[in-house]
Amino acid sequence: MAAASAPGVSLAAAAGGASLLLRQLFDAATGTFTYLLADVPSGEGVLIDPVFEQHSRDLALIRELGIDLVASIDTHAHADHVTGSWLMRQATGCAIGLAATAHAENVTLPLHHGERVRFGGRSLEVHSTPGHTDGCLSYVLDDRAMAFTGDTLLVRGCGRCDFQQGNAHTLWRSITEQLFTLPDACLIYPGHDYTGRSVTSVAEEKAFNARLGGAATERDFVGHMESMKLPHPGRIAEALPGNLRSGKPQQAAAAPEWAPVLPSYAGLPELAPAWVTDHRAALTILDVRSREETEGPDGRIGGSLLIPLPELEERRGEIPEDRPVVVVCHSGSRSALATQQLLKAGRRQVANLRGGLARWSDEGYPLERPSAP
Repeated sequence: MAAASAPGVSLAAAAGGASLLLRQLFDAATGTFTYLLADVPSGEGVLIDPVFEQHSRDLALIRELGIDLVASIDTHAHADHVTGSWLMRQATGCAIGLAATAHAENVTLPLHHGERVRFGGRSLEVHSTPGHTDGCLSYVLDDRAMAFTGDTLLVRGCGRCDFQQGNAHTLWRSITEQLFTLPDACLIYPGHDYTGRSVTSVAEEKAFNARLGGAATERDFVGHMESMKLPHPGRIAEALPGNLRSGKPQQAAAAPEWAPVLPSYAGLPELAPAWVTDHRAALTILDVRSREETEGPDGRIGGSLLIPLPELEERRGEIPEDRPVVVVCHSGSRSALATQQLLKAGRRQVANLRGGLARWSDEGYPLERPSAP
């Protein structure tokens, strides 16, 4: 299901002129990295290790960049967070990918060693790298310039081996035979980090990884791993069963109370012009432009309430309490600030008009304009 990007947004520009777009996203609560990759010429992309609670953020970015998401794939069945893959499939129709050995429900793309996950003209090669869990996978980009290693190999560390079929001997072989045989310049993008380290390289980890780099032997590594005394993962009772359902909630989420609000990538609640125009009679349209603008050639939405942004704080009492509020300006910028102010003031049913009056006009919805003299 292709996503429509915002007017004027080029995926090539978003990728810095490169043919591949890479975004590294972070969940601070669990120290989890999520990765979005997209093949610029085709617009197809994949999402690696999404976090359930960050679904709105990830979906907003995918939609804003106009990416056609092919698959949401996990490196393993996580013990510290629930995957967002099921939610992403519901939103975009993408495949759900996980190691076949995990035997998880709702997986539509069971993955095996040596297979490829294709997106446009690019692909990720699936490497079976067990040891942290039996079902750990690492994904290596087709040109071997980067690898996404989940918990198998971290920056100057690796995943633990003391639960969920973990085995230090197996993990040693996975890293030394699968990952350390990649080119030294291959960039390693880990599944987690808790100290702000976001990327490393094969060369660095072979030289400096305290557990298995430098002159370390398998005996050294196993001795280190078996001597670690780590607390049990705090969310494993929730996360593991949830991930064996591919992130599908046990109970369906409640429908939005008043509107199909979609948070932007910046976290702002927004509504599309089509929904707003279909429900105008039940809404307060709050225009926060200057009076001169509303009376100028750009026009205004009929029946909208005018309160210029500089006056909003002192005139909030003029906004009806019995109807949801949709805030508008020319581009959606000033109305975004106004939406934030109303949310902070305690209004719950409030959203910004996505793209502002410029998008409203571009999509052909009516505006009242002053008559020609």
